[in-house]
Amino acid sequence: MKTFVIKTLINAVAIWVAAWIVTGITLSGDDWQHKTLTVVAVALVFGVINFLIKPLVKLFSLPLFFLTLGLITFVINALMLWLTSWASDKLSLDFHVEGFWSALLGALIISLVSWGLSLALNDD
Repeated sequence: MKTFVIKTLINAVAIWVAAWIVTGITLSGDDWQHKTLTVVAVALVFGVINFLIKPLVKLFSLPLFFLTLGLITFVINALMLWLTSWASDKLSLDFHVEGFWSALLGALIISLVSWGLSLALNDD
């Protein structure tokens, strides 16, 4: 349970950083508390999508992994972020990703930030 909470908070920070850096990713809200709750809710949606849908997409795109030497992973991560934006819109969360290139850059930033924070906050 503690690992789930830590990974969700790491994803929340990574999503916040991506929204701060990439102009096509918006995380809106009235005040600091509303933005914080929104980014944690978006991180939960992102985690559920990555847990349920991403393995299926990776399985069906397995030939593309070999063909592109793994570079398709960036595209899949961008699609998962874009799907998170769509799901957040359906859940009335104030998070939106405009276009594929914003999703690709945002997914790259989220991956780097979450990787760095995971190293800094080792489970041991």
